[in-house]
Amino acid sequence: MGSSPVRRRTLLAGTAATLLPGPLGAQPRGAGGARRLGVLMAGSGGDPLWKGFADIFVRALGDLGWRAGDNLAIDWRWASGEGALFERYASELVALAPDVVFCQTSPATAALLRATRTIPIVFARVTDPVAQGFVRSLASPGGNATGFADYDPPLAGKWLSMLTQLSPPVTRATALYNPATAPYADLMLRTLDAIAPTYGITLHTSTIEHESDIAPAIARIAQDKGASMLAVPHIFTAVRRTTILAAVGRHRLPAVYADRFITEAGGLMSYGIDPGDLIRRAAVYVDRVLDGSTPAELPVQNATRFVLAVNLKAAQEIGVTVAPTLVASADEVIE
Repeated sequence: MGSSPVRRRTLLAGTAATLLPGPLGAQPRGAGGARRLGVLMAGSGGDPLWKGFADIFVRALGDLGWRAGDNLAIDWRWASGEGALFERYASELVALAPDVVFCQTSPATAALLRATRTIPIVFARVTDPVAQGFVRSLASPGGNATGFADYDPPLAGKWLSMLTQLSPPVTRATALYNPATAPYADLMLRTLDAIAPTYGITLHTSTIEHESDIAPAIARIAQDKGASMLAVPHIFTAVRRTTILAAVGRHRLPAVYADRFITEAGGLMSYGIDPGDLIRRAAVYVDRVLDGSTPAELPVQNATRFVLAVNLKAAQEIGVTVAPTLVASADEVIE
């Protein structure tokens, strides 16, 4: 679905924690030969979206003095949202004995922690790393992993609130997700289930395992009057966004997403973190580890930049009206 953003501003939610320089006396970067970095990307190297995320990461490292092919050797792996590939590539990267591994998403972090408890891991876009057992606490990770989280409970309330600002009104919301790639879904669903009645919405769930499950699941969701969909944020949804958007459009189903890039691709509306911001911040932690810090002493940080996007062209195509107040509060409006 072609579209162009006509208005964008950046919303800062909270203040980013200060990232201090590496410890005094650390080995000069590049001294004694190139350092080795493993990277486990959650998406596909053939997808321009994930290629763009990789470019952000490489540029951020370059700004910190690390140059691929010079003082830094980077081993890339692309999991394409597939559970088996997360496991395979985590093992491959660990076997290369890198100085540190950077990864995206909970499935990637879980796979790497199953493969090693000694090699430092810096993660980005992980949901509640304490509840998932990745770290002991946010302030004191305590192990070989640290990084940047992407979710807190108020996000769930924002998603439901956005659905109430549609006309015709929404009375049902079905959370769509793949349990294999969203092991944290229950954390979100508990919050959603608890607060849905306050918005006059009945919450349902629909689980999928394969891309072929998407169209039938969305068709079932759309059968009910007042239906809407909430795409639980996870790698399966992001990688298969084109298939999801096609089915949603076919059934004229209102839906809310967590990622701006899905709204820019034709989704109705979204609210969530800025992935590029987390990747840039993760590069700083990679730099810290390469300079001698350990994950145990680097606190897990939460997202601080959030973006609300509304696609008015998509709204027109599925026959819904978005409340002017929501449009006015959006950071990005697509027409």
